[in-house]
Amino acid sequence: MPQFKGFGKKTFTFLGQLEKNNNREWFEENKHRYLNDVLDPALDFIATVAPAIHGFSDYFDAIPKRTGGSLMRVYRDMRFVKDKRPYKTNIGIQFRHQFGKDIHAPGYYLHIQKGNCFLAAGLWRPEPKALAGIRSLIKEKPGVWGKAVQSSGFKKTFTIGGRSLTRPPKGYSKEDPFLEDLKRKDFMAVHNFSGNEAMSSDFVKVVKKKYNVATPYMRFLCEGVGVPF
Repeated sequence: MPQFKGFGKKTFTFLGQLEKNNNREWFEENKHRYLNDVLDPALDFIATVAPAIHGFSDYFDAIPKRTGGSLMRVYRDMRFVKDKRPYKTNIGIQFRHQFGKDIHAPGYYLHIQKGNCFLAAGLWRPEPKALAGIRSLIKEKPGVWGKAVQSSGFKKTFTIGGRSLTRPPKGYSKEDPFLEDLKRKDFMAVHNFSGNEAMSSDFVKVVKKKYNVATPYMRFLCEGVGVPF
């Protein structure tokens, strides 16, 4: 079993150069570097952190496969965007909920990019039914939600980002104690870290610790959208 020891300097060097040479000719000439310095370390990370992901919950997958697993494709979907650069300049890793194909479910995410590294837990752009379920559960169980997002560990580690409504959603009032959370359109908790941290031999341990802090938050979101945790 691979034992991940941190992303190397070559990983960030390649990603930085890809930003400046985002074209098929350059990528094909340097594809061996992508395979050795980006893809292989990413798969090693997934394989090494997998036991921890499964330890949080039996319902999240950590699959170290080149395609069809937890590693997101390097090729950009250019069908509906004006920016026609063909390649992503980051490593994107998703640990998806097994029910994610049938319903918009929470998940864990890791983003490695030169000058922009972060990990996240939660939901990005949930569909209306899932969003309504989370809001309803916050209203029904404000104490449980409060413990999840107001604990010192969570507040020190994560910031919940994304878009919000300007007014209370329909059926809620300005007097609701968690009004700002009820107004959210995204429930993605984000933790930023440096490239040096990603290159550390302790990086997997750090990621496990951060994700573990988000366990009550993820459990709550799963209940809100109606999937097991």
